[in-house]
Amino acid sequence: MFFQVFPRPVRCRFTLSALCLTLVSGYGTAAANNNSASSGSTATWPKVHSTLQLDPAIEQQIDKLLANMSIEQKVAQIVQPEIGYLSVAQMRKYGFGSYLNGGNTAPYGQKQADAKTWLKFADEMYEASIDDSEDGSSIPTIWGTDAMHGHSNVYGATLFPHNIGLGAARDPELIRRIGEATAKEVAATGIEWMFAPTVAVVRDDRWGRTYESYSEDPEIVASYAGPMIEGVQGVIGDNFLTGFHRIATAKHFIGDGGTENGIDRGDTLLDEATLRDVHAAGYYTAIAAGAQSVMASFNSWNGKRVHGDHYLLTDVLKQQMGFTGFVISDWNAHKFVDGCDLEHCAAAFNAGVDVMMVPEHFEAFYHNTVQQVKDGIISQARLEDAVRRFLRAKIRFGVFNRGKPSSRAESAQPEWFNAPAHRELARQAVRQSLVLLKNNQNILPIAANSRVLIAGDAADSIAKQAGGWSVSWQGTDNTNADFPNATSIYAGLRQQIIAAGGQVELSAEGKFTVKPDVAIVVIGEEPYAEWFGDIQRLEYQYGTKTDLALLQRLQAQQIPVVTVFLSGRPLWVNKELNASDAFVAAWLPGSEGQGIADVLLTDSSGNIQHDFSGKLSFSWPKYDNQFVLNVKDATYDPLFAYGYGLRYRDQVNLATLHENTSPAPEANPDGQQALFVKNLADGLAWQLLDNKGATARLYGATGISADGQSLTMQSVNLAYQEDGRKFVWQNAAPASVLLQFAAPLTDKKQLDRLANKALQLSIRQDQAASAEVMLGAMCGATACQHQLALGPLLSTLAPGQWQSIALPLNCHVQSNSPITTALRLSSNGNFSLALANIALVNEVSSHTLLLDCPQ
Repeated sequence: MFFQVFPRPVRCRFTLSALCLTLVSGYGTAAANNNSASSGSTATWPKVHSTLQLDPAIEQQIDKLLANMSIEQKVAQIVQPEIGYLSVAQMRKYGFGSYLNGGNTAPYGQKQADAKTWLKFADEMYEASIDDSEDGSSIPTIWGTDAMHGHSNVYGATLFPHNIGLGAARDPELIRRIGEATAKEVAATGIEWMFAPTVAVVRDDRWGRTYESYSEDPEIVASYAGPMIEGVQGVIGDNFLTGFHRIATAKHFIGDGGTENGIDRGDTLLDEATLRDVHAAGYYTAIAAGAQSVMASFNSWNGKRVHGDHYLLTDVLKQQMGFTGFVISDWNAHKFVDGCDLEHCAAAFNAGVDVMMVPEHFEAFYHNTVQQVKDGIISQARLEDAVRRFLRAKIRFGVFNRGKPSSRAESAQPEWFNAPAHRELARQAVRQSLVLLKNNQNILPIAANSRVLIAGDAADSIAKQAGGWSVSWQGTDNTNADFPNATSIYAGLRQQIIAAGGQVELSAEGKFTVKPDVAIVVIGEEPYAEWFGDIQRLEYQYGTKTDLALLQRLQAQQIPVVTVFLSGRPLWVNKELNASDAFVAAWLPGSEGQGIADVLLTDSSGNIQHDFSGKLSFSWPKYDNQFVLNVKDATYDPLFAYGYGLRYRDQVNLATLHENTSPAPEANPDGQQALFVKNLADGLAWQLLDNKGATARLYGATGISADGQSLTMQSVNLAYQEDGRKFVWQNAAPASVLLQFAAPLTDKKQLDRLANKALQLSIRQDQAASAEVMLGAMCGATACQHQLALGPLLSTLAPGQWQSIALPLNCHVQSNSPITTALRLSSNGNFSLALANIALVNEVSSHTLLLDCPQ
């Protein structure tokens, strides 16, 4: 057990030494090895006592609202569209209770929209929602956003270190202040609701969302969740949901950090006692602090999707734990519940989800849900309970009396957005999050008046130091221009070195004109988010090792090397540690890179400015196959233990580490080679070819042809968030979509093997073609292995219907001609088609339509 149990409700501060939870007395031990996610469970979950109680006046207000609402109006309250697909006219027509922006979406499609533009969009949606001319409802809508580490989707916002770095700071009060600062920046844009904090407890560091977690230890997660909720929402009985405070969301309930093999959205296989004592840790303190919203998790628990698990969402969360707020689904997560698809899911509602996040298919979902209520598939009582829970939070926030976003008092504080105090707070958080892993011969701190080489491709890359969920979802399409108020690590170092009379030279490749006294090399992971970040191996840069070569080149020239390592998780870096004199785990520090200079450099007089204080909240692997390495494990054997972190006074010299690696796993054991399955495979890019022959190469989620008009690409959703791409041909001009290889396929054996494969993909026609559409697979300069006219097939597909098809690749005699393009789609008419799940397969799946070679 990780929690103390108190005999009566108490008011307390959150600390690390003793988790102060106000739980019911008599909290017992769960039955061991209970592997059944069913209502027959014998486990007991603690009831969380919160000083936030139901207000009779609010409940009476809700009663009056419900009594005068139609089924259609109630359903509209609990369906949440996304702004990339939702129009103001649709908001006016339906009166949806809420809406969101995804990680890749900004108002009016403007990635670099400023705070005023976000506020303008909020006003438009608010005014449409209270317009009762079409839907008969004037209940104001609210806007939800993923403010993951600051108001992180908004251009120019303050970006705090990601949660993994904050966990190393061991400072709940810092977390509360960050929650407060983030709420102020969110308030300045008119948004009412944050999908934060993430309170996952990570058990396998291969998980692509590891950096969203404060720690592998539930004690730290629990100690942070409550203060973060209080920072965002305010303190119950004091300033709760008043002024700049926003509605917060604890996510993702439950077990998201415990999936088998660290697979995002996978299956969490464990007994109920562990689920309760480890993975629920953050929810006890979050609910006690008054969290209004809990987001259900994508993952399954012992084979059952949490979004469809009545026991977990209703019996446990709402009844046993006593959560009186509302449950929000994750992005299209209902699709994976048995009996559901993108356009309907009574099972998730009946399980206990109250508000359904349906980004793209919200109209069909709305109409289907209305019919399910009328047919009794969803009971009136369940519908009213969901609406009541959501309205309760909205009324607590004061949505009926605050007026439109721009008229609110907190919106009249534009100076809150990227305020100097917030930037200083973020800089402090960077300092406190740094963990010193190696400092042989006490090479650190560096005298600021030294001659310093700054190397590594991350040194002057704000995109790499910010990571995913920064302006864009994945963070891969960002440049320094997307962070106008941020400071790169190089810029922060340079400012202090020059001010102290030192010399500085920047070279990503480690070149220099004058030999430096020391080299600071900033390296690390490329940005990623969610399943894009799932990995199979823990070794950093397995197979390439370009950064290791850089470190070794500098080391060979007798230049002392200080490595600053940016990562969203602990990785196996024994080789890089051996090639460094000092090694700093800097995690993903966000927008205030100068916080690193504050610790690494002395002042101009040679005095330490700030000592290292960060302690590992994740254990660091000794071996490259230590995927599951958590404090208190029976076979715990880390390189650097949980809680490790050197200070300048420590006299510790790290001995040379072993560099043995484990065998590589078998590649593609099922014979499938993903080209675009959930995300774009390495070595591939989309190309849009316009009628003038100009190409636009795209790696992100959206784009347009080089002529600015012939062809556009945008993200759509099949099963996962943005796992499809929609292409629109315009102006009846010839244009082509190409899925292009970075390097042509030339190996004869590789080309010969293609004859035994098929190219399998899912297609969706959104607008019928006014001219013929040609599809080619595995194309060279003059021919494709399979090419056909799609018109006959497309004529059989209803608009919006996905169909899986496969093209065998043995239609032409094999040759040694290089293959440059995996897929080519061409038309010269107005037309729209979406593509997803593109892969080379040995065997075509049973639900796939096989398109034989043309006769």
